[in-house]
Amino acid sequence: MDYAQILESEEYSFLREDVHLGRHVILLGLGGSYSYGTNHESSDTDVRGVTLNRRSDLIGLTKYEQYVDDHTDTVIYAFQKMITLLVSCNPNTLELLGLNREHYLYLNHMGRELVERAGMFLSKRAIQSFGGYADAQLRRLQNAMARDEYPQSDRERHIFNSVKNAMYDFRRRYERFEEGSLKLYIDKAVNPEFDTEIFVDVSLRHYPLRDYKNLWNEMHNIVKDYDKLGKRNKKKDDNHLNKHAMHLVRLFMMAIDILERGEINTFRRQEHDLLMSIRRGDYRSADGGFSSGFYEIVGDYEKRLEEAARRTRLPEEPDMEEIQKYVMQVNERVVRDEI
Repeated sequence: MDYAQILESEEYSFLREDVHLGRHVILLGLGGSYSYGTNHESSDTDVRGVTLNRRSDLIGLTKYEQYVDDHTDTVIYAFQKMITLLVSCNPNTLELLGLNREHYLYLNHMGRELVERAGMFLSKRAIQSFGGYADAQLRRLQNAMARDEYPQSDRERHIFNSVKNAMYDFRRRYERFEEGSLKLYIDKAVNPEFDTEIFVDVSLRHYPLRDYKNLWNEMHNIVKDYDKLGKRNKKKDDNHLNKHAMHLVRLFMMAIDILERGEINTFRRQEHDLLMSIRRGDYRSADGGFSSGFYEIVGDYEKRLEEAARRTRLPEEPDMEEIQKYVMQVNERVVRDEI
């Protein structure tokens, strides 16, 4: 199948017409199940990509981070934001640099250069980023399976653990900083409807109001998203839960590849049968939960990830000097209108 043909349709006209895209786009690829090799007949076509920041973003007053088209499920990251996410070993963006060749819908010489430089973004940060994502995925399953009689304090702790992992980068920046500190913890509830709930201690001094607004928005969005997990989502069908379970295991697989071999392998050819078996629901139990066999698989991958983390030769941190040099080279081409 020539996947690139889908970009010629009218519904993707924004790729050619939007001022932030067009000739600034350097990479477009399939995301989601097609990129993992876990698609089926009803799978949606997700498109992910990278577009260069414009000259006005770099030396003018404009600012641009990403383009989102919900109708086609397309997300295109601005180059500057993409680099920031890659440096943190963000799984959703790293996988875009490890696609099968046929899953790249568009790749010019600058996009190809980014893919070829994927190794410079890999570091031990992947241990927490992938491990945290995987743990959050597991919490999603646990919370989604929770019934109304599930103890509120247990549900709250599930939410709390999910928030902690989702906030890894947030805590790294805000837990201790020049103008104060921030701490999240769980304690006896003030809300009479709860047994326990999440609290926050904040100490700020001479903190810029606009930065505070961003800090609060990050916290608010994380808590809002994960608070939904404490309630049984009756619209979440079995297929959706099975998909979550599959992605949990897939995250472990990708993380182990990165730590053991320094490779980003988005397409899971060798583990295809296992992943599809999980997606079909073969590991569901009679009571609607997941079987002990599934949790044994998860436990095995957790141990393998721990071993890979212990033995990895990846650096503690990415080489920021090398990355900075590369980013400056790319942005100089934009400023000089050489794209």
